[in-house]
Amino acid sequence: MRAYAGTAYQIDAFSLVDVPVPVPGPGEVRLHIRAAALGFVDGLMVQGRYQIRPPLPYVPGGEIAGVIDAVGPEVAGNLIGRRVATWQLGGGLGEYVVVPANEADPIPDALPFEAAAAMLVDYQTAHYALFHRAQLRAGETILVLGAAGAVASAAVQLALQTGAYVIAAASTNEKRQAALDLGAHASVDYGLDNWRDALKSVAPSGTVDVVFDPVGGSTFEPAFRSLGKDGRHLVLGFTAGRIPSLPANLPLLKSASLVGVDIRHFLASQPEAAQRAKSSLFDLVATGKLKAPQLITYPLAQAAQAIDATTERAKTGKVVVLP
Repeated sequence: MRAYAGTAYQIDAFSLVDVPVPVPGPGEVRLHIRAAALGFVDGLMVQGRYQIRPPLPYVPGGEIAGVIDAVGPEVAGNLIGRRVATWQLGGGLGEYVVVPANEADPIPDALPFEAAAAMLVDYQTAHYALFHRAQLRAGETILVLGAAGAVASAAVQLALQTGAYVIAAASTNEKRQAALDLGAHASVDYGLDNWRDALKSVAPSGTVDVVFDPVGGSTFEPAFRSLGKDGRHLVLGFTAGRIPSLPANLPLLKSASLVGVDIRHFLASQPEAAQRAKSSLFDLVATGKLKAPQLITYPLAQAAQAIDATTERAKTGKVVVLP
């Protein structure tokens, strides 16, 4: 089979190669891959800049959707033909992948493979952040930074369903309009020096209750300063490229919280709750109650370009590779 694999953690060490089709072992299933979504972490992984380094040779792409076409010992044969999605540390940029059977989750027939792969991690991360970590409530105001990104777009929609007032922050008119099209009540350009003044003018009380922040960088501290009393600032990542710091007196003065969001911890510590959330989100998109992510698709032959696209902040949509 063809796969995009690397023998070292540097971009020029990755290429399309022929490798043997994997054979599932005990407790495993093999997926014929139909779509693999890529995020910011995938770009870091290829460069060796992520905190986890899987064994080499390494095939990127952890957000995978496909059809079970073979099962290993101790796995029921009636799983063959099932449409499933799975999140792994890699393996998606190829034609087949072997995964543990208990990590291959069914996806509704009405949900396209590419949508399932694209929403698998981002929608569940947004759900965990808003409802488990922030305890977002109806009537509260939430500021969503990087609002046109995949995980932030999911947050905009989920927050609206809760009855929150949603303010979308992004750096271009196109990105802000994308968030407004999803239903955000207002938007601000956080590329401006005085963007906090604009935020105060559109926030019903002049402050926000929750900051949803996958960006970091220079917007981090101003966003935290925009919180009201008992506010919560959710830290999801650092797509701006710089990990910021915060004066420790600010949480004290505001009685506000800085809250980390680690989706892997949720999956490991509360697997049943995570499974329920994932199934619910799949159903909501399949039935049209939530919009599927906007996609930027590449064929497997253009896997290198797809990886490059994960680090481009100008993009609007989720990168998906279609073998």
